[in-house]
Amino acid sequence: MQVGRFTAVLTIVLLLCSAWLTAQSQPQSLPDAPQPQQLPPPPPTESSSHDTPPPEAQPRVDKTAEPNAPTPATPETDKPLPSIPQQVQNPETPDTQRLYTLGVNVNFIEVPVTVKDDTGRMVPGLLPKDFTVYENGVRQKLSFFTSDPLAISAAVLIDVSMPATELRKIQAGLQALQGAFSPYDEVAVYTFGNSVIRESSFNAAGSRLGDALNRVAQEKHGTYSGVPVSGGPFEAGPTVNGHPMDPSVPQTPIIPRERHVLNDAVLEAALDLSKVQPGRRRIIMVIGEGREEGSQASYADVLKVLLTNKVSVYGIGVGTAGVPLVRKLEQINLPGTGSSNILPKYASATGGEVFSEITRQAIEQAYASVTVVARNQYTLGYYTQATLADNYRDIEVRVDRPGLRVTAKAGYYPLPPGRK
Repeated sequence: MQVGRFTAVLTIVLLLCSAWLTAQSQPQSLPDAPQPQQLPPPPPTESSSHDTPPPEAQPRVDKTAEPNAPTPATPETDKPLPSIPQQVQNPETPDTQRLYTLGVNVNFIEVPVTVKDDTGRMVPGLLPKDFTVYENGVRQKLSFFTSDPLAISAAVLIDVSMPATELRKIQAGLQALQGAFSPYDEVAVYTFGNSVIRESSFNAAGSRLGDALNRVAQEKHGTYSGVPVSGGPFEAGPTVNGHPMDPSVPQTPIIPRERHVLNDAVLEAALDLSKVQPGRRRIIMVIGEGREEGSQASYADVLKVLLTNKVSVYGIGVGTAGVPLVRKLEQINLPGTGSSNILPKYASATGGEVFSEITRQAIEQAYASVTVVARNQYTLGYYTQATLADNYRDIEVRVDRPGLRVTAKAGYYPLPPGRK
């Protein structure tokens, strides 16, 4: 019994000794811990003066190295690090160049379109396949289409240089103009004659619009339509340089020359409309005879501003502009009479329309007609690949249905005036 136990203990001792001897004979199988001799030796002193940074820069490099890293960072491995922010800050990368090119050379052109039948009623229910758009004779691919009604930003221009009888007719029905707009529209009121006056800024079609229209109805008096009077309330008669004029010499009455600065009024309204928020239909409604005389701005310059800011001009032709025979005679511009009615020119170029009326009731109905037409137009859109320039480009819109009349702007300017 005791001999067996002794034999077992002896066997265990022999096994332990054998394992110890084996471990001592094969130490390379154990994992190595980091040893000081594995670090790279320092560079030779002869080349250190040429290949390593100066001594004062070395502490700055050592601070960036991790304390437990097996190998320190060398100057060669540090070189790519500064290049990362340089690539981010460089605006001339291929991606930015591509985005810049797309933003400049691709332009979205928006074209509001009115479609009416032979009775003058608007035609609903048309689809994108019914429309074809041409730019400078080249067919364009439609990329946008909607027939949803839009809110309106309208500038109402009232000609107060008309004869007093016609102006009173307009003033009596101005409250009907307020009812032509919805609560979602915004309206500004201007009057023009010898100059342009902004009666109210763009506000919701509410009480402020009514106040502005009341002010126009009460304060504006129009031009005198009677016989000119040469005399005046001077007891001593007229004088020249303080000396009485010879009463025996026939005197010619001096009549102040009336101006009709329609171009200046349209320009000011268009510039104000360019500042309203996008996504609204921008229109100018001119109420008057459409005569132009004495403006500083020319028709061509004003048209550029209208087309580059997507503004359409609608006219309510009253007075002589509402009489069919007079409208035909006004096509002949007689010397000294000022320009004839230019509202049709503005409307045709910008995709608007002119309603020529005579009676007060017809004029009031025309207010609502303008807002209905402007609000319910079809809106087409396409991307033009043409290079940006300030030259005029023609637009033609066709509808593939017989007997329909299509109204759209005749063209556009890619760049606003003054840009190159």
